[in-house]
Amino acid sequence: MTITIHELIQTIIASIVDTPLEDTVDVVKIGDPHQPITGIATTFLANRAVLEKAVAQRANLVITHEPIYYFHHDTTDWLAGDPVYESKRQFCEDHNLVIWRFHDYWHMHQPDGILTGFLKQMDWESKAQPQKPFLVDLPPTRLEDLALLFKHKLGIPTVRVSGALDMLCSRLSLVLGAAGGRWQIETLRNENADVVVCGESNEWETCEYIRDAQFAGQRKALIILGHANSEEGGMAYLVDWLQARFPGIPIVHIPSGDPFHYI
Repeated sequence: MTITIHELIQTIIASIVDTPLEDTVDVVKIGDPHQPITGIATTFLANRAVLEKAVAQRANLVITHEPIYYFHHDTTDWLAGDPVYESKRQFCEDHNLVIWRFHDYWHMHQPDGILTGFLKQMDWESKAQPQKPFLVDLPPTRLEDLALLFKHKLGIPTVRVSGALDMLCSRLSLVLGAAGGRWQIETLRNENADVVVCGESNEWETCEYIRDAQFAGQRKALIILGHANSEEGGMAYLVDWLQARFPGIPIVHIPSGDPFHYI
């Protein structure tokens, strides 16, 4: 049975919440959602490289976790006439692409879809606390070795670390993405975590708390993976989640890639 993109989106939302959110960024960003669906591509961020690969895969729905127009709410009035924005918009229109953001609902899923995918990447599903799966308990592990484990498991070239490299870590708090310094710091204290693992962190917030913690006799640490590196796995896991609900529809994951070079 052929369904439209709109029908598919509504089915996804209904499987997570009873009533759709009134205030959410999870809306169609561009394209006609009433066209029949031909295929789905999931990604952390729908950049131009991802969109071109989606077209090559004959996917006309791209489900992105983050905004496509360089601002959380994807307002575009400030981009009118900008050649980068206009080129991206024109590409989508030329190929009848629909881009839908899946951020708020995926985090609202029980358990959090992004966190679930990350735990699968790390093979930590059995190590996460059942009632608080963002907390992971490990055998005592040196901070430096933990950082190297992330590089290996996630296939990333570098991580940023604040804290004593030889400290032993047992409890990790996974605050993926860019939740903000206050949340990161509070989870270190309230959950008795040794290390907070995040995607991004302002440099005057958590890392400075970590430096001051050393002088207060507190062995605490911070590991920064990069926003995309911390959440891409959750959008890869979305493929399995969707395939169980929409058999027969081609669904692929297209990584957005780390935007930085490391020199």
